[in-house]
Amino acid sequence: MNIKEIQNLIKFVAKSGATEVKLEMDDVKITIRTGEGRGKGETTIIQQVPTMGMPQPISQTPVESTPVSSETASADEDSKYITVKSPIIGTFYRKSSPDLPSFVEVGDTIKDGDVLCVIEAMKLFNEIESEVSGKIVKVLVDDASPVEFDQPLFLVDPS
Repeated sequence: MNIKEIQNLIKFVAKSGATEVKLEMDDVKITIRTGEGRGKGETTIIQQVPTMGMPQPISQTPVESTPVSSETASADEDSKYITVKSPIIGTFYRKSSPDLPSFVEVGDTIKDGDVLCVIEAMKLFNEIESEVSGKIVKVLVDDASPVEFDQPLFLVDPS
């Protein structure tokens, strides 16, 4: 992520009225806090995540362990699919109105340019169109849920 993208993100968050946004990507963590209610301006924290294995601090709290093998198998299975990600921050909706059917359902065949969902950002409803053709395998976000920039929304089987 370059400095121009970070500046645009800060401006977008400031205009959106959100008080805090956290964004984690491969090697960068960004936290943007607006000063609403505290009498301050914006605060932006950018943290570079080490890419090489550095020793992690030992935690005093108990950590629940989960079976890694099932997560790895699921990740391998999902790797053959194309992930459709959110281009903006906002609220995800599967249909344009409560009384209308969803734009797409699991098993539907889509083509380039088909509307998959809408994302509401700053009282504007933005139609999210498919950039790939294929079949919807999984919907990864619940209806009327907040989504972040680059958050996975759908898995599409391109075959």
